[in-house]
Amino acid sequence: FSEGDDRISLQPGIVQTEDQGRRISGFFAWLAWSAGTLRPDAPHTYTSNWPYDPLVGNEPLPDSLIWSIVSVILLIFGIAAALFVYQRYIGQSGYDASRLRMEFAEPAPTPSQKVTLIYFFTAIVLLVIQIGLGSLTAHYTIEGNAFFGIPLAKILPYVATRTWHVQLAIFFIATCFLATGLFIGPFVGREPRGQARWAWGLFVALVVVVVGSLSGTWVSIAGYLGGDGFLFGHQGFEYIELGRVCQLLLIAGMVIWLILVWRAIRPALQAERDAGGLTHVLLYSAVTIPLFYMAGLLYGKGSHLADAEYWRWWVVHLWVEGFFEVFATVVMAFLLSHIGAVSREFALKSVYFIIFLYLGSGVVGTFHHLYWTGVPTVIIALGAVFSALEVVPLSLLGFEAAHNLRVIEAGGRAFPYRWPIYFFISVAFWNLVGAGVFGFLINPPIVLYYSQGIYTTPIHSHTALFGVYGMLAISLLLFSVRHIFSRAAWSDRMLKWSFWGLNGGLASMTVFSLVPAGFYQLYFAVKYGLWYARSPEITTGEVIRMLSWARLVPDVVFSIGAFALVLFFIRGIWLSFVKKGENTP
Repeated sequence: FSEGDDRISLQPGIVQTEDQGRRISGFFAWLAWSAGTLRPDAPHTYTSNWPYDPLVGNEPLPDSLIWSIVSVILLIFGIAAALFVYQRYIGQSGYDASRLRMEFAEPAPTPSQKVTLIYFFTAIVLLVIQIGLGSLTAHYTIEGNAFFGIPLAKILPYVATRTWHVQLAIFFIATCFLATGLFIGPFVGREPRGQARWAWGLFVALVVVVVGSLSGTWVSIAGYLGGDGFLFGHQGFEYIELGRVCQLLLIAGMVIWLILVWRAIRPALQAERDAGGLTHVLLYSAVTIPLFYMAGLLYGKGSHLADAEYWRWWVVHLWVEGFFEVFATVVMAFLLSHIGAVSREFALKSVYFIIFLYLGSGVVGTFHHLYWTGVPTVIIALGAVFSALEVVPLSLLGFEAAHNLRVIEAGGRAFPYRWPIYFFISVAFWNLVGAGVFGFLINPPIVLYYSQGIYTTPIHSHTALFGVYGMLAISLLLFSVRHIFSRAAWSDRMLKWSFWGLNGGLASMTVFSLVPAGFYQLYFAVKYGLWYARSPEITTGEVIRMLSWARLVPDVVFSIGAFALVLFFIRGIWLSFVKKGENTP
């Protein structure tokens, strides 16, 4: 940390004083102590004998194996039960193509709906930057601190590019979700007075948070804030990297967004009367977006690491994987029922069933992130069982994909929502593969005991975060702009390029790079221990370097898909507003 190490992308000068050296050495010594010291009341360490290291006596607990077996058994039973309930009480007996909405008049967006275009365009720009940073971060595994000989790490060190890569993924998805909420408000209810001005104000606040977060984390990583970057710089926790001040501003922005959505759908709420109706459920799901993000405020700069990790996973798991999923499910149910793809009754029943399955398993399932964080072994049992049940709702996605394909076939080439639904089908695919298969791959305690902290995790994170939430964000974006862009501005050809580029690039990157790297590293973790699997001899060895090069073509294909989406959007704005002589919103 003082002299740096190009092999693992460490810049020199991270530790600049003797006091800093003592403090970081003390922190590592404490971590080693907690992982190697027996609890006073149990025959295992504070971290339940993790990480695996036979040289110091760290072996997997019987609990890890037993509850892994139980989780697989319950998964099989849960899938069978869910399929029975879905087919018996929820699934549509047949698809009535006659109700499919084929007529599509020239869109007449409200002023606030036009403002959402700047949100969506900003989100796409964030996506493009995020892709570039991901490629740069991956390339650092080959050259350490350089990019094809250019010493970029002096300006953009690995820690900064990786931080921004993760942050921008969240900002891209969140921006699309917020914009969809603003769009669907007048779509469901009405356009309140001054809604467009408030939407513009919220956008400015969003830009302040994004720019402030990115610049703050960079300044903190560069060392300009000393060791006190918690408030304005880098909190030091993945997925919640932004400083506490930016975190508070983001929460304030989400509360304002919630009020704007409520103002717009209030007439529909009054007309619905049923507090359990689809419009009310939309409001309830919107409330959870700012509410559960606030869990990230329940730890502070001086909190114990185990406490901070607990509340961090409330945000990462429950907010992103739970309530984002619920909100998106409700919004998609609205949109699909509006275009006649599903009946309103089926949409409502599906929403309740999905909420029950996701939250019924997902809340306690959060514990699978906490197996080795100093918790008692009962947490291993609860986390194993409930995180296995999280895969159950994903088993229904085959029905969802098959139904949506029937919708597209019934609509034919003239169907105006063809590509938004194709992206929604890709969500079902990646939910099953990324969240289901690759998520369950590392969920059982006995597997995670060996695979925690190696390349098996990026397999899940890439295919689930972008495959599910990224594709869902694009699907929501396309559903929204279909009602904003003029009919002449819509281009199925560009969306076809975008769809196959993004999905093909992600799939090939997973198959040819991430999966081989994950299992290669897992082999050494099982054979020798985590220390060797994470050593520079493995992480920067010839095999990993070769597999990093294997991402080159998939990254190019993925980038083509992203740029096709950018061109589609720019063309849509030009033909819908600029060419007509109107001002862009």
